[in-house]
Amino acid sequence: MKEKSGFFHRLREGLSKTRDGLFSGLFSKERINEEFYEELLEAMILADMGVSTASKLIDGLRLAVKERKIDTRDEAKQALVGLIADAVRSDSPFAADEGDCVILIVGVNGVGKTTSIGKIAHLYAQNGRKPMLAAADTFRAAAAEQLAEWAKRAQTPMVRHQEGSDPAAVVFDAIASYKAKNCDVLICDTAGRLHNKANLMNELSKIRRVIARELPNTSCEVLLVLDATTGQNATAQAKAFMEVCSLTGVILTKLDGTAKGGVVVNLHDVLKLPVRFVGVGEGLEDLQRFDADEFAAAIL
Repeated sequence: MKEKSGFFHRLREGLSKTRDGLFSGLFSKERINEEFYEELLEAMILADMGVSTASKLIDGLRLAVKERKIDTRDEAKQALVGLIADAVRSDSPFAADEGDCVILIVGVNGVGKTTSIGKIAHLYAQNGRKPMLAAADTFRAAAAEQLAEWAKRAQTPMVRHQEGSDPAAVVFDAIASYKAKNCDVLICDTAGRLHNKANLMNELSKIRRVIARELPNTSCEVLLVLDATTGQNATAQAKAFMEVCSLTGVILTKLDGTAKGGVVVNLHDVLKLPVRFVGVGEGLEDLQRFDADEFAAAIL
């Protein structure tokens, strides 16, 4: 993907609250002692990595220090960067990077769902792909208008119906247009009514059936948009959505506005959900594919 070096700079700036606020002063030329491990564990928990996840990383670091005969805290930092990168690295490729794909976007209102869709469309368009948007959140007033504005900015075609229409019908028509225009990435917005799980489950199931019937040979990714500033609440939200639908990954927005950047590690460790995209700003370019090594280097 384009703009990698520039995005790493923005990611590093975005994670400065986590890095400077919680890990500042921990790494130095001083020798490693028990106090270092205790302070590091506390910083990880405060960064919302979760007690279990942070403890696993500390155990891994102790082993690395012993096996590699690491003496200083600075050297330990490099070992920890590697451990965090491995902890958040996905084993499975992202289907949209491999070929034709439907990306179903879910999440509660207010987390940055619509803006994320516009930015993903822009990202793939910039890389020579042909995305299309489906405004299948027909429940929220002005959802389609907001998405249309992002579609315009990303120069991406969009299919919409009237407010209150059947979301599955929107997706059906979007698939027809997607085929006619020879597009290769269909990104579908959905309603964020998590308080009514039965309705949302039925709605998403119906949409999935339409996709499976009309595009039987096309992969479908279901991505949950989470606001990084909510910290551990993001993990709780992800658990709730996992009860409603089969998630394949996460989009983490507003990573630049939080000291809780460790939630990325917690999501991957506890829920086995890979982070696929991260957002660190308001601009079109400020959402990019997640890179495990860049994230680990930036957070420490």
